[in-house]
Amino acid sequence: MNLENTQVQMRKGILEYCILHIISRGEVYASDMLEELTSAKIMVVEGTLYPLLTRLRKAGLVEYKWVESSSGPPRKYYTLTEEGGSFLKNLNATWKDLVKSTRLITSKKTTG
Repeated sequence: MNLENTQVQMRKGILEYCILHIISRGEVYASDMLEELTSAKIMVVEGTLYPLLTRLRKAGLVEYKWVESSSGPPRKYYTLTEEGGSFLKNLNATWKDLVKSTRLITSKKTTG
């Protein structure tokens, strides 16, 4: 089994949750999301982020608006919808349960 592949899959599993958290703080530009995710060691590329943002928008969890930029073309800034806020609240509860369960399992000492 390949360790790197397993690590990548674990990170992908929480990518949507992390993106919703980033957006929940207020208007955010996609490249700022990429920067934060990368600095947190959740490696993601534009080819992964943009389709995910599109799925989140189509699901009604995020919306965007175009903002003129003095340094180039207009930029798309994302915000969480009310439905997205409720969705994230439920994900937060799930995350807390998963962390608790994982700690219970991984903290047990081996016997024998």
